Amino acid sequence: MKVYKALIAFCVAGALSSPLQATARDTTIKLSLSEALSMARENNYTIKAARSKVDQAEARIVQSRQSYLPKVTLSETLMVTNDPGAALVFKLQQKSLLNSDFEAYKMTHPDVINDFNTSIQVMQPVYNADAAIGRRLAVTSKKAQELMTVRTGESVGLQVTRVYYGLILAKKNIDAVEQSIRTMQSHSSEAARGYSAGLLPKSDKLSTDVRLSELLEQKMMLLDEIKNATDALKVMLRLDSGVTLVPTGDLVIDTLLPAESDKAVSENRADLKALETWRHVAILQEDMIRASKRPRLNAFLQTNLHSNNIFSGGSSWVLGMNMQWNIYDGMATAGRIQEAKAQEREAMYNYDAAKSGSIAEIEKSKRLLKTARARIDVAQKSLEDAKVSLDYIGAQFKTGMAMTFELLMREQAHTYAKIRLNQAKYDYCMAKSELAYYRGD
Repeated sequence: MKVYKALIAFCVAGALSSPLQATARDTTIKLSLSEALSMARENNYTIKAARSKVDQAEARIVQSRQSYLPKVTLSETLMVTNDPGAALVFKLQQKSLLNSDFEAYKMTHPDVINDFNTSIQVMQPVYNADAAIGRRLAVTSKKAQELMTVRTGESVGLQVTRVYYGLILAKKNIDAVEQSIRTMQSHSSEAARGYSAGLLPKSDKLSTDVRLSELLEQKMMLLDEIKNATDALKVMLRLDSGVTLVPTGDLVIDTLLPAESDKAVSENRADLKALETWRHVAILQEDMIRASKRPRLNAFLQTNLHSNNIFSGGSSWVLGMNMQWNIYDGMATAGRIQEAKAQEREAMYNYDAAKSGSIAEIEKSKRLLKTARARIDVAQKSLEDAKVSLDYIGAQFKTGMAMTFELLMREQAHTYAKIRLNQAKYDYCMAKSELAYYRGD
């Protein structure tokens, strides 16, 4: 009986938990544009990858500390030999040499000897000019990478904005088409009654059916656009496929166009500052290569423990200075300097190209913005006229005073005007976003 009750409790718990899991998968999220942009900054894979590059640059700064911090090495070496010379040296190092070991037979026929050598070596940089410049290079590289990460976030933000507005556009177009479908269904019913009464030819009735089919096909295509935009937005925001997105924003149109800026491109635009910083990195790279031709000076301290049995025996230490000077390396350094100069020129050209391209993109966005604003006024007037014309012809059609082709022409013009207006508003919002993006606002 207890087993039976436990089985019932388990089934009830499973039944209760299943709807909760389904609800978690099929969540509906209402999302404004600012919320979508914030979510992208937190979750987007491209932005996370860019931040990982900053972490890599930080790791290279940590590595550059070797230019002034000591290096400590511990080693343990075991050797077993009966070599006469090595045996004598090992006994000296182990401080176990006896007078009897100098007998001729023992010196030429020594016993097998073990030598455990425990060594600790400390290397302290004193003067390494190239390593010091390398640290400055690592710090500058991190700054450039941070700026590029900022620009990556702005680029992802523009992509999210484009998809978000595209989703709103598709929904608005579906509303327009659905309204036209309802209108055409009403007129199609009128045409069917007229055909049944012998007032309309069959071709007129079929014409209304054909137009209704066109609108239904257009609706199906728009539904696919909504699904595509929703899936793209989910990928950018790292949302589960079961989540339903409901945009709460709209295609907002300013009363006045954005004010003209005195400067075409902001001096603080992240990617341009990054390219300028990469040029400084190339200059530091050349300086570091030149500095590698100077002498290097390092101090060292080494202690050794030699024993026949590990960790026992004789100990010794050595303190000294080491100087290395690469006087000639077969033109390798000269070639690296030449390469660094070419990299510096490349960075300069990339900066100039990016700035020139940005000026062109800004002018293009400004033209698109002005044109879209004018198109909105034209499309709004066209929509109003098309609505009046459709209402008039629709009333005439119901009384038999208008031909079917006149009705279809007016309905097509009205639907087209609504879609044109939606498209113009979308183009305005995107042109405004792109203008801010290229300016670096």
